[in-house]
Amino acid sequence: MADSSIEERSVIGKTDEAAADVENNTTNTMVEEGMRLLNKMEISVAEAEKRMGKNTVSMAEAHTVYLIETRPVEVAAECQNTPPDSLWRRYSEFELLRNYLLVTYPFVVVPPLPEKRAEFMWHKLSSDNMDPEFVERRRVGLENFLLRVASHPVLSNDKILYSFLKQENGWKEMVLETGFQAKIDSKLKTLNATFRVKNPDKRFSDLKHYSDDLQSVTSRLLQVRARVADRLYGVYKVHGNYGRVFSEWSAIEKEMGDGLQSAGHHMDAYASSIDDILEEEEHYADQLKEYMFYAEALRAVCTKHELLQYELETAAQDLASKKQQREELATGTVRTFSFKGMTTKLFGLETAEQREAKLKVLEEQITEGEELVKEKTTECNEFVKNAWEDIEHFREQKDRDLKEALISYAVMQISACRKAIQVWSNAKECFNKM
Repeated sequence: MADSSIEERSVIGKTDEAAADVENNTTNTMVEEGMRLLNKMEISVAEAEKRMGKNTVSMAEAHTVYLIETRPVEVAAECQNTPPDSLWRRYSEFELLRNYLLVTYPFVVVPPLPEKRAEFMWHKLSSDNMDPEFVERRRVGLENFLLRVASHPVLSNDKILYSFLKQENGWKEMVLETGFQAKIDSKLKTLNATFRVKNPDKRFSDLKHYSDDLQSVTSRLLQVRARVADRLYGVYKVHGNYGRVFSEWSAIEKEMGDGLQSAGHHMDAYASSIDDILEEEEHYADQLKEYMFYAEALRAVCTKHELLQYELETAAQDLASKKQQREELATGTVRTFSFKGMTTKLFGLETAEQREAKLKVLEEQITEGEELVKEKTTECNEFVKNAWEDIEHFREQKDRDLKEALISYAVMQISACRKAIQVWSNAKECFNKM
């Protein structure tokens, strides 16, 4: 991340939500101010289940649902046998929740969902989104998403999130009634702002470039890991071939038979361990994928700032134009070429009454324009303050998580290499005893 840019920001304490969302977020508060939901409630996605349902054309369609269980922290701490509250959710409902959070809290780097279909897989592993192993990995990813959101200082206080966890029926209607879909900025509008903003904030520009680099680097790393996993799988299967050959060889040898048989057992045990190793590798790969998907959330924050900045610049430009028109009317001079100026020269000056009426209209428009510029300035400044506070929160989380994941991955690889050395050391001892 552009750390140098982040360090330039002033130290910010706990802030309120963006001005446009204050009313909504006030009514949405479900826990004490400053208290995160995860501190009051245990949350887990306990299991996944395959079901058959009807699609939009009334045809049978298989889908997966996930069981969300919640329990108050006080109950869990007292070790009571009270069963947790539970409900089932589809992946599409998780998507709806995240889309709502993205629109409602545009200054937040909203945690990503796990992939809907497998990417960067080594070819021996199924990429079918109904495959039990993939479904299990996605279950873990969905639980991680809920824990991320429930521990976030802003998102965890949202009423819709609370309803998602506790209210099985009517939740979709509740989230749609918020009208968040009408607030989604069109792609054309955001693209226009990206290319036409004149004074972009360098910090957000650097962050946008960083998010692109983060996605590119993690994507390449995952591709390399998939290729290495293929080769590693091949190496372990070669050891399986060694084990088979030694076992067959031992059957025709009398004096060397026991040693060859023992060496074959070591090779077989080593070869069979590859599945557990690659399953553990997939866990670390999923952690990297999460931050590859986080790049999109970072860009969403940058894009929203560009749109706010563009709206501010447009309002300021309109205000300056109105003030210039007022000055031209008051002095009777036209500084810039315009169709209006040409008509004045052709048909004569306007009467005093006409100029007075136009000046009055312009004064009203200028007053409205000044209020709009003030409002947009406040909105933009509030967004920047809240966004950079959340980006700092994300940066600390990213550094901590990736450091832990990469160290664990390195430790796992070292352990696998030591195991390989031990296998051949054991085989050497078997050969020495022959």
